Amino acid sequence: MTAVKLLSGAQKVRRRIIFFSLVLLLITLATWVMADILWRGGMNSCEIAILILFAILFTPVSLGIVQALTGFIILWRRRDPARLLSLIEKASSLPELPVTAVVLPIFNEDVSRVYEGLRAIYRSVERTGNISRFDFFILSDSNDPNKWIEEEMAWAELCKQVKGFGRIFYRKRKTALNRKSGNISDFCRRWGSKYRYMVILDADSVMSGDCLVKLAQLMELNPQSGIIQAAPVQALSESFFGRGMQFAGSLYGPVFQAGLNFWQADEGNYWGHNAIIRLAPFIEHCALPDLPASKTPRAKFMSHDYVEAALMRRAGYEVWLAYGLGGSYEGGPPTLLDMAKRDRRWCRGNFQHSWLVLSPHVRPINRLHLALGIMSYLSSPLWLFFMIIGTLQFWIASRLTVRTFDYDVGLSSLLDIGGNQLAIILFSTTISLLFLPKLLSLLLILRTGQAARPFGGRLRATLSVLIEHLFSMLITPILMLFHSRFVLGVMAGQEVGWGTQRRGGDDGVEWGEAVEAHGGHTFIGLLWGLLAWHINPAFFWWMSPIFIGLVVSIPLSLLLSKVSAGTAMRQMQLFMTPQESNPPVELAELKVSLEVCDQHVPPLELLRKNYGFMQVVLDPYVNAIHIALLRRHNKRRLDSAYFAQLQNRVVTEGPDVLSRREQMALLMNPECMAWLHEQIWLLPSEKLALWWRTALRQYNILESKPQTALYL
Repeated sequence: MTAVKLLSGAQKVRRRIIFFSLVLLLITLATWVMADILWRGGMNSCEIAILILFAILFTPVSLGIVQALTGFIILWRRRDPARLLSLIEKASSLPELPVTAVVLPIFNEDVSRVYEGLRAIYRSVERTGNISRFDFFILSDSNDPNKWIEEEMAWAELCKQVKGFGRIFYRKRKTALNRKSGNISDFCRRWGSKYRYMVILDADSVMSGDCLVKLAQLMELNPQSGIIQAAPVQALSESFFGRGMQFAGSLYGPVFQAGLNFWQADEGNYWGHNAIIRLAPFIEHCALPDLPASKTPRAKFMSHDYVEAALMRRAGYEVWLAYGLGGSYEGGPPTLLDMAKRDRRWCRGNFQHSWLVLSPHVRPINRLHLALGIMSYLSSPLWLFFMIIGTLQFWIASRLTVRTFDYDVGLSSLLDIGGNQLAIILFSTTISLLFLPKLLSLLLILRTGQAARPFGGRLRATLSVLIEHLFSMLITPILMLFHSRFVLGVMAGQEVGWGTQRRGGDDGVEWGEAVEAHGGHTFIGLLWGLLAWHINPAFFWWMSPIFIGLVVSIPLSLLLSKVSAGTAMRQMQLFMTPQESNPPVELAELKVSLEVCDQHVPPLELLRKNYGFMQVVLDPYVNAIHIALLRRHNKRRLDSAYFAQLQNRVVTEGPDVLSRREQMALLMNPECMAWLHEQIWLLPSEKLALWWRTALRQYNILESKPQTALYL
């Protein structure tokens, strides 16, 4: 089958000329107005720095505005020749699908959420009648013994319940090398040759069977596609912050995605999950290069997705964004602090891409993607520097006896307005332009009552947009300080871990956590506000949007983290989304299954820390499954003397005396686990540690209650 060209080369060039000309025009006009405000009476070094920084910072703002405007026009007209889904709509017959691997890498995740999400996906694919065309792989890098055993038991139970043996596979990697990208690479080496396509999921991803089938069909209809990214929509959020993010993504996302597809076309990007990949070119061309100048030998890029998209494009394959394809969902950070922790990792990963931005082997559009990723974090310290210099310049100007700001020169003279009025116009226009994408998105759903109904109706949708915009203005200066600190940390060479993410709602942020995280923000906001008032009360009011967000950062963070506040918004039908108003089957099933999911009987406090270790040693069923999985994937002989010493310590002193690394080593050895299971049951109690005697009593109590399960 030959590739279908949605756009010719000339059409892509024409689109990009139009798009980037509008961006350049907007930057030029804004910079001209700013220059007109500053140059009256000559420009000092502070004013020159302000002008340069303004031009740099207004560039991504202009890009986002033009992108949203372009997307609005496309969605309003409901016609886009570069819409990838049109391949399915135009096809006279749909191709038979090859077997596709659905890959789910996990690391110390909430096991119930992961496996119930996978259950919803599996059932959805079954309903399409294409379950024989998909295999599912759970690829674990968990280093928590309790999580490891829980994952194995959940896999066995899921396979029994959905009859998924031979279709759903679990593999625990022995050495978690290079994080998620290393996990995927290991899968490609082991099983990649057996599949034509691979769908990458995140731990909180949910995809409908129809979405998975359409992604595979799009790959078949366009053999030149190397990666097709399905735009995930955030769903099932409960906290105030999560629901606000969920609403914003559902309402504003389509406009930005349509605009993004307008200029990138088949040179799109890969977001790391909820995407389908053609395995042969991915294996051949997308192996990550070593990270230059890293302290760790042969270290790889933390944010691998952008790099892999660039490598796929360099190999001549297309990378598409399948915007408008429904059925792709993900979770999101439940609190502002969780978002900041995630952004710290992303900041580190994006700045590593600076090695590739000027690489001669990267295509121009991919170079732009990489640069925009860096700029998304670099803009924060630049904005901070811009405002600091602006404060200094206003202080200098306030001490001058001659007020040059009121001179009518340049544009202000042409328009017959003073410099103060021109500054107000620029400020008001900038604020309006920042709100414009949200207004355009709102106009799309206000077009008909039917489109607005899933968002709570016209009135509630409008009110939700205003509330979301208010809170986004308040948290913007907080994120600016967070990101500025992250960027400085990266430049100082600080290492950043990639730990487990908190993905669901809970009781929210504690007061102590909020004070620790935002105490500095509050102090900076108060100090800056007092300084601005001392310089000039008028300047204070100009800068008040920045000060207010920082001063109230502690109570604001606490409020946004509350599930109760999110519930109140839902009861008022605010921040509603189509996924909540008319939940798809997959999300409805997942929500119900999580609510009724069996829970562990709380173990004794003595056993809680090593509950998984107790299960795998005492329970014959758990022990047998664990050993069977080990012998399937780990066949090497291990040092017997070292393990004999660990075994004896566990029996006579209990697992508490072992470090996590030593426990993981024992759990990785099938002979050790078989020996421990036998010895703990056979040895007399006086030869066992107190821990094991307590564990045996607890186990016998649990087994005597048939309604209680020892494992999920």
